[in-house]
Amino acid sequence: MNIEPTIPFSLAMHAPSAAAISALLYPHAEVVLHDLATGRIAGIWNAFSGRAAGMESLIEEEFGKGPGNETVLGPYEKVGPDGRRLKSVSAVLRHAEGSAAGLLCINLDVSRIDDAVKLLAAFAGTPEPRPQALFSRDWREEINAALHGWLRARGLALSAMKRADRVALVAALEEQGLFKTRNAVDHLASLIGASRASIYNYLAAARRGGAV
Repeated sequence: MNIEPTIPFSLAMHAPSAAAISALLYPHAEVVLHDLATGRIAGIWNAFSGRAAGMESLIEEEFGKGPGNETVLGPYEKVGPDGRRLKSVSAVLRHAEGSAAGLLCINLDVSRIDDAVKLLAAFAGTPEPRPQALFSRDWREEINAALHGWLRARGLALSAMKRADRVALVAALEEQGLFKTRNAVDHLASLIGASRASIYNYLAAARRGGAV
């Protein structure tokens, strides 16, 4: 970190905040304090962009000179010198009368997050359909898939199901012929936390047209 000794008080007071943000997010964030009066970098923390205090900010000269009410710019996307994707945000630092004195910019390296997302997608994805030969007789898998597919279609959580929901579920599973297997009732009872007798009661209610 390097802070210019001539940094104005209106910006120097923000240096501790910049240092704290950098310390919290180290080594993944670069924090830059721009002096709009001089057009130069007043301070920089965890400088992975190759810049240093005293270098030109390369911000448009007219920025902050006219009236404006911007307080936060972004988040926006940038690209680091080595190609890493950065997610950035800038806070406009103002004088007491409201004119812009500087910018406090945070550049967060999200390339590792991108890599993690790709890795998780590679492991979690199912690019190939499941082999029918392995599952054609797996009635447990069929019940599992039918149960959770039914819940997803209705936006229901298993723990939030009421009796009417359970009756409707059992009716749907029966319509698919999933109770033809001898132990299907026991398996479903274990999945939804009900007794075997309750499943038969739901079945009876479903066959009466959903009456509870």
